[in-house]
Amino acid sequence: MANNKIYAFLGPHTSGKSTMVSQLVSMGINYIPTITTRVFDDRYAYKRKLYKTVKSKDYENEKFIVNTTYQAHSYGLRKSDVLDAYQNHKISIAIMQDVSGIKQLTKFINQDLVSIFLMIDDEVFVDRMLRAGCSNDEIRYYVETADETGEFDHWRDVDFVVKNTSTARAALEQILAIMGLVTLVPQSDFDFLVK
Repeated sequence: MANNKIYAFLGPHTSGKSTMVSQLVSMGINYIPTITTRVFDDRYAYKRKLYKTVKSKDYENEKFIVNTTYQAHSYGLRKSDVLDAYQNHKISIAIMQDVSGIKQLTKFINQDLVSIFLMIDDEVFVDRMLRAGCSNDEIRYYVETADETGEFDHWRDVDFVVKNTSTARAALEQILAIMGLVTLVPQSDFDFLVK
C-alpha cells in the first residue's frame, strides 16, 4: 500500500473536471465514482458515466468518507470505494464538489492525497455554459452560486492549480506531469528532438 496516491479534482462548474477525469479513465487510471442525488439532464449526459445517481433514501444508507452538498444535491465518495482505490491502485482519481470534500478526504489519507484545482476565467466560464445550451437565467444562477460559495477562490486550498482556459490537451499534459506520468528521455534523444 506504500505510496499509493489519490488525486482529487476540484473546480467551478465548467472548469473541466469531468472532461479531464474522463480522459484519465480512458487511459486506464482508476476512478473512484461519485455517488449523487443529482439527476443529469441530456446536456450533461457524459457525466452519467462518472456519477452514480441514487435516490435520496438510498444515499442516506451509504457509508461515505466524503459527503457534501452542492446546489441542493448530495455528493459522496463511498468508504469501500476509497479503501479499494487506496489499497489496490497506485494512482486513483476522484472529483470533489467543494473544499470540504478535500478536507474530509485529507483526514483519511492525508499525505497520499493530492488536490488539483482546475482554474478558468469568467469568459471561459460563460462561453462553456452558452455552448452547453444554458439560458441566461441558468448562467446567472451558476455565477451567483460560485460567488456565494467562493468556488473561484478554492485554488488557495489545493496542492496544484491547472489553468484550463485553452485546449483540453494542454491541461491534460499538466495534470499528467503533476501525477508523474511523463517519461524523461536520454539527453542525446532530447538534443536530437530540439535540433
